[in-house]
Amino acid sequence: MPSRKKTAMFASAFFASICSFVMICVVLATQRWISSKVYFSGTNSSITVSLTYGLFSGTCEQFVNVGLQVSERTFQVADNLSNTKAKSMITAIIVILVLSLLSSLLSSGFTCTNAVSNPYQTFLGPTGVYTWNSLCGIFILIAVILFPVNVIENGLSVELAHGCFSSLQTHIKSEHTYEYSYWIMLLIIFLNIASIIIICFYDHARYSKRKEQERPIENAPKDVILF
Repeated sequence: MPSRKKTAMFASAFFASICSFVMICVVLATQRWISSKVYFSGTNSSITVSLTYGLFSGTCEQFVNVGLQVSERTFQVADNLSNTKAKSMITAIIVILVLSLLSSLLSSGFTCTNAVSNPYQTFLGPTGVYTWNSLCGIFILIAVILFPVNVIENGLSVELAHGCFSSLQTHIKSEHTYEYSYWIMLLIIFLNIASIIIICFYDHARYSKRKEQERPIENAPKDVILF
């Protein structure tokens, strides 16, 4: 059975890992990644399209001359994208988040195993926890970077606005506000870092204790050692 200190530290790391897993599920399930206002110029009027969307679906509404409002519509992100590059990047972000979900689940399993037992295999110990938490954090960081790149470089909001309302003409400008589903990913990274730090403290304490146990033998007189 593991010591109380080991159980407490790995239980704390397990809590951080399971919270990370839940947060990734929330990020995938909710559709509040970004709110955009996309401005277009028409023949005799100016048009503003307001969008709120995530990786799978969203809503859009149209305002003409900041007065007349077209009823709100729900759309599927993949169906509204004609830009292959933008569509591919959305797919890549989804795949990356699924991989981070699996990494977080494995991290939860490893920390739980270490909290209740002493695995014989080295990789099932702190090494495995470091590996899966690091991978999860890296995957999330990539998703955090890729989504704004897709919005800015590939004109994701403009593409979706055209998909909602086909009669739109010249694009003037766009304004973007990133919502809670996007910012939660930063919290997931912090949770992964916290889990790694906790296990680092445990690993350092274990190493120090082992060194203290070896020290009396190293300092003992040679005749005592020979005896």
